Amino acid sequence: MTTAVVPPRRQLIGQSLPRREDERILAGQTTYLDDIELPRLAHAAFVRSPHAHARVTAVRAPASAPGLLAVITADELRERTQAFPIQSAPGMQIADEPHPVLAHGEVRYVGQAVALVVAETRALAEDAAELVEVEYEPTEPLTDLRAGGPWLTRWSRSSGDVGGAFERAAHVVRTSHSIPRLVASPMETRGVVASADAGPGLLTMWVSAQDPHRPLSQLAHALRRPQDTIRVIVPDVGGAFGSKGVVAPESAAVAIAAIDLGRPVKWTEDRLENFLAAYQGRGVEADVELALDADGRMLAVRARIFADVGGYLLTTTAIPPYTMAMLMTGAYDIGAADVELVGAQTHRVPTGPYRGAGRPEAAYALEITVDAAARALAMDPVELRRKNLISQFPHQTPLGFTYDSGDYERCLARAVDLANFTALGARRGRRVGTGLGMYVERAGGMWESAHVTVEPDGRVIVRSGSNPHGQGHETVFAQMVAERLDVEPSDVVLRFGDSAVVPRGVGSFASRSVAMGGSAILLAIDEIREKCVKIAAHLLEAAEDDVGWATPAMLTAGDGRAVSLREVAAAAYNPSRLPAGIEPGLEANTRFASDQVFSSGAYAAAVAIEEATGRLELLRLVAIDDAGVVVNPLLAEGQVIGGVAQGIGASLVEEAVYDQANQLGTASYADYSLITAAEMPHVDTDFVASPSPLNPLGVKGIGEGGAIGTPAAIGNAVANALGGRIVDPPYTAEKIWNAIQEEAA
Repeated sequence: MTTAVVPPRRQLIGQSLPRREDERILAGQTTYLDDIELPRLAHAAFVRSPHAHARVTAVRAPASAPGLLAVITADELRERTQAFPIQSAPGMQIADEPHPVLAHGEVRYVGQAVALVVAETRALAEDAAELVEVEYEPTEPLTDLRAGGPWLTRWSRSSGDVGGAFERAAHVVRTSHSIPRLVASPMETRGVVASADAGPGLLTMWVSAQDPHRPLSQLAHALRRPQDTIRVIVPDVGGAFGSKGVVAPESAAVAIAAIDLGRPVKWTEDRLENFLAAYQGRGVEADVELALDADGRMLAVRARIFADVGGYLLTTTAIPPYTMAMLMTGAYDIGAADVELVGAQTHRVPTGPYRGAGRPEAAYALEITVDAAARALAMDPVELRRKNLISQFPHQTPLGFTYDSGDYERCLARAVDLANFTALGARRGRRVGTGLGMYVERAGGMWESAHVTVEPDGRVIVRSGSNPHGQGHETVFAQMVAERLDVEPSDVVLRFGDSAVVPRGVGSFASRSVAMGGSAILLAIDEIREKCVKIAAHLLEAAEDDVGWATPAMLTAGDGRAVSLREVAAAAYNPSRLPAGIEPGLEANTRFASDQVFSSGAYAAAVAIEEATGRLELLRLVAIDDAGVVVNPLLAEGQVIGGVAQGIGASLVEEAVYDQANQLGTASYADYSLITAAEMPHVDTDFVASPSPLNPLGVKGIGEGGAIGTPAAIGNAVANALGGRIVDPPYTAEKIWNAIQEEAA
């Protein structure tokens, strides 16, 4: 024990600490799914359908092939597996059309897995897969979202006097939109390694996923096994963008192969498989009507949304279109709304969450309509927005969301100020257009848990179900813990990705990790702080009320005597040094639950279009995001820039193109474009902070804002450059040139 001079507490929350993960990643000290090698490891390949829709009348395995170990079809799985579970949403009708593990009787998209082949090497497995004979009877595929064909999801909600609002409206603006399907394109494709230990009956699955517990739940359902008989390990993950939130259906077949063969089996998909069989994002058409009075007040909105959900429902297929539908009033104080959603079946790979997951679609459809209304009313689009922005919080929308906090007007004002559009100059043969886009993002919600231990040497071990796949959890969580316990961030160790080690959690998606996982960690730290005070008071022979925290990691009594956190931690594991009634150890298990939080923002874009060619250049992009309290501005800005890059890609070049036979014409990077650094403009970023009242940090989500606000802002800039003509993305030179020619005609 010492006498300490108490310095002011360090503030780490809000500081731009560099990512501590990067040293390990850049040094190549990572272990991705395909790096995993186990003794006697076998390799899997899949036989996939070349047809979008067909009856499967026969599957014949080869009698033999070099290195061939097994061929598994749906017949072998019928009594041992079941289709993956389907997640619904409040008020939604769901068809009983879950995705099967392997196709049985019919296929519903090109690339659907029909049979699994296992061999000694991946090359031999692929060779053997070509020997499997499948008889198909092709049928006409479903391609049209609006044809009134089969639906897999339906939802509608109406609130307020929508009909009356449209009857008395001075202006009614109508727009129609088509948002193409997108391919998530993570650097690392999907994959799984399965190993079955017959002794204890434990199935261990290494999965490239966004978190361990959702795959555990999905696999337990599909394999008809208790969850305690499966262990899921998520190694380093080379990106996901939402596309690894649902475990690949193929994973269940790989697990059965490992059980039957008594040896581990690995499957890592190639890029063609990823294009064909990994679920895609977006794929929405929408008709929007906005009613306004003579002064520009928004009275009501009506929307009819047609979502291309594909041939089956995966676990979360229904969630993005539902989120889009629920956000169709956006940042505006609209008193009445009527929204109808149809999730149409098409014979294409199912859709699912992709960065933004319904939020970009809502922002795009609504914000393009708001600019169209500004043109119809001859109003400045900034002023029209200001007149209608929500200003009082909490705010309940007519569709049922309750926005916890926000400062939409400050976001808009900051975006306009940073954009400085008046400095843009037009020149002959070039059209310049400017546009704005507001957004609201639902984030967080549900619950998350944490397990924190302070070791006898003072190191802090944090176990969380909020798993990183590129976001920087290890840095952000460490600096939160370090500030709360007054230790160095280097003294905080993070553990992720193993269902046998980390506590149960909901997972990493929907920009929820800091709001939910971080809050659970802080609750655990607060429990540990309370116990530390009790132990320190005993060691100092002082009253608990007289003991406080000081930097660095000291607990002090009122007379200046102090003990370090290390001394307290050491005492915590020595029963002879503990006060009566205190259990040995220094750890806490906590669970944090809350309603959803709502991030928001305002984006601005400027584009230039060459009239002679239709070539579009993105001149400027401004991103203003309100994520509540920002724990690490450097990492938050990185999230914004990454989201902006994907939003630009969705606007300018990305589109999964299917022909009338539902054959994917963009099944490689030779045909499906991603933007490069050459297409990235300088991005001006800034943050507005309206802390959430729903969690102890006041944080909200930041991971998806760039992908949400960017397409709306660019879309309005393009329409502005084209004199008000609305063109849907991607804004290819051919599409823009045709629009200019139509205008001239």
